[in-house]
Amino acid sequence: MQEKMTIQKNSSSNQKAKKRAASVPYLTCGTQKALETIPSEEDGEPPPVFITTENINISNIPKDPEEAEPPGKPGVNPECNAGIEGKDHLAVESLVVTEPDIGLLKQKTYALIGASKNSDNFRSRFFPWCTRSEWDDWKWQLKNRVTNIKQLGRLINLSEDERESLNSGNGSLPFAITPYYASLLDRDDPMHPIRRCVVPVTSEQKRSFGESDDPLGEESQSPVPGLIHRYPDRVLFLATTVCSVYCRYCTRSRIVGSHERQPFCSEHWAQAIEYIKRNPAIRDVLISGGDPLTLSNEKLEYLLASLRHIPHVELLRIGTKVPVVLPQRITLSLVKMLKKYHPLWISIHFTHPEEITPEVAEATGRLADAGIPLGSQTVLLKGINDDVRTMTELVHGLLKIRVRPYYLYQCDPISGSSHFRTSVEKGIEVIRGLRGHTSGYAVPQYVIDAPGGGGKIPVNPQYVIGREGDFLIMRNYEGLIFRYPDPGDQINRDQINPEQFNTGFESLDNEHTHLHTRLEEVIV
Repeated sequence: MQEKMTIQKNSSSNQKAKKRAASVPYLTCGTQKALETIPSEEDGEPPPVFITTENINISNIPKDPEEAEPPGKPGVNPECNAGIEGKDHLAVESLVVTEPDIGLLKQKTYALIGASKNSDNFRSRFFPWCTRSEWDDWKWQLKNRVTNIKQLGRLINLSEDERESLNSGNGSLPFAITPYYASLLDRDDPMHPIRRCVVPVTSEQKRSFGESDDPLGEESQSPVPGLIHRYPDRVLFLATTVCSVYCRYCTRSRIVGSHERQPFCSEHWAQAIEYIKRNPAIRDVLISGGDPLTLSNEKLEYLLASLRHIPHVELLRIGTKVPVVLPQRITLSLVKMLKKYHPLWISIHFTHPEEITPEVAEATGRLADAGIPLGSQTVLLKGINDDVRTMTELVHGLLKIRVRPYYLYQCDPISGSSHFRTSVEKGIEVIRGLRGHTSGYAVPQYVIDAPGGGGKIPVNPQYVIGREGDFLIMRNYEGLIFRYPDPGDQINRDQINPEQFNTGFESLDNEHTHLHTRLEEVIV
């Protein structure tokens, strides 16, 4: 049974906050330390942090309680490399902070992201030695990822093809799934959408026509290691090669997971930062990888602070799938740090509506509450999300958790991806099924990342049919044909003959001649 523990209002500063935290029984040491740092009403908001070249140093960035190892004693379990026994620790799920004016924590629940019923049932069945508080800890999730056939075979009934692929070890892409994300897999169906995205099959070992290890030509557009400069005013900063979960269709399968023990290279970071400093045309930096949110708060803040200090860098962005596959990572401490570096945007990789769980909704809510605009990036995948019904369910679900559908990508032709790739016409069909049939905010931009480094090219249904004199001929979402007055440079209020446009917009279909407009509306 979960216990609710409420901190009573106290107007004193941190000294009294320590006493307050000490009075709350059964909290883990990490949570108690976090409580000690909560500002009181007298403290108000903490002062802003100003970054200078002298203090951009990892050692100058204070460590928060999350950087410590997860609480509990390491245990030994034959099925898990890092099982933890934590009988002395209570799952803190609803520690309500009632003090006013305490910054990010104002009127919020100070807690880790709690597990849903599905996660609880999965944990009880397959990780019974794991306490609830440990399951909710993102570092426990990373340490206990499913990385081999024996571990995965405990969780799902492997097909012969999956078993053969895992045993062969021939694929270039590593295999890892967080316990949380594994809880979303169908145990018996190898064609389950989420299962197909993360469990290897033998098809990924076959190279088909047009495929390559680096189809976007990123290596040729990399002036220094870990940085891709394709567009004039923005760069892609590959902060790490590590992901918490490895998608089987990853564009950077040639590099991800190659240095799990050394997730980033400080020398490469320094070279990339120096390159950005020397190029004043760069105003936008997209931090990706790998997944940058697998880095510690300390290292991530060092990178953000270094980039924010560059005068001509206006916008910082983070590309990640962590809120989907490891929502426990989106702690209040992380969010509080991120909001210091506005304007900051986050693009989240969503694939299927079944990924939208209570944990994910809580994670995106925390980011949105911090004023961080959220967009989704979805890869169109054969048999997974390439139908209008599934995509509609996904984009509607995203809007409900405050994520704007941003890009729908044609799957890149990486080596071994033919079983994932659809025809381009299928993608156009999906967009046609969304446009006009649902909210405009719910319709992503369908793009193809041109092979060889050509960049993103928008692909849309053909709504403009042609011209007829001074009219543009268009087709709407229902397939009806309309004429729009578009005489170009000839538009001038003094020259227009009212009788010429007395019918306004006309449908070429005789059954739809009811749409008219006034002269004033034409001459706008």
